[in-house]
Amino acid sequence: MIAIITADIINSRKIVNQEIWIAPLKKLLANYGSTPQKWEIYRGDYFQIEIEEPTEALYLALKIKALIKGINIGEKQKKSNPIDVRMAIGLGTKEYTADRISESNGTAFINSGEKFEKLKKEKVTLAIQSSLANFDYEMNLYLKLACIQMDAWTINSATLFTTLFEDPEQNQTEIGAILGIEQNSVSGRFKRAHVEEIQELEKMYRFKLKEILS
Repeated sequence: MIAIITADIINSRKIVNQEIWIAPLKKLLANYGSTPQKWEIYRGDYFQIEIEEPTEALYLALKIKALIKGINIGEKQKKSNPIDVRMAIGLGTKEYTADRISESNGTAFINSGEKFEKLKKEKVTLAIQSSLANFDYEMNLYLKLACIQMDAWTINSATLFTTLFEDPEQNQTEIGAILGIEQNSVSGRFKRAHVEEIQELEKMYRFKLKEILS
């Protein structure tokens, strides 16, 4: 089993400087292999990435979410057309490897593409599809609830998560030193961003999928 994330950047075409999100996204995705075989940005604001270890897929999706939500596009733009990312995680097999990920195929690609097409109708920005109906139902319910919080992340909340992802072992004092704020302010951001709850959700996804795979 592998994982495929199919995604697009919400409201990207209303941003004058496209490099403001493309450059940091490329830097993040480059950690997961080379383009265009392992990941690719295409059609302007769509992208796709393969994750060989499917238990890592939600962690990467959260990293992408935090990265995009943490981009400062200006107060006026943020109020009228806030930038965000819509992602579908497809779990399954890879049956054909092409030179470009957009031309590869398998059930993971099919599941990711099918779920991505449903995201707007379902009014969610992050969801999963696999051949495991009960797993999908449970995880998508949790993700739908989590997205209520994550879609409303401020730049401060998103930046906090990005800092955490860079080194999950950091304590709040160390995080405060990086962000230039006091420890009590970090604690407040943790609560407002519901850090612990979202971390627990990611751990549960990892645990349940490992159980299934074993």
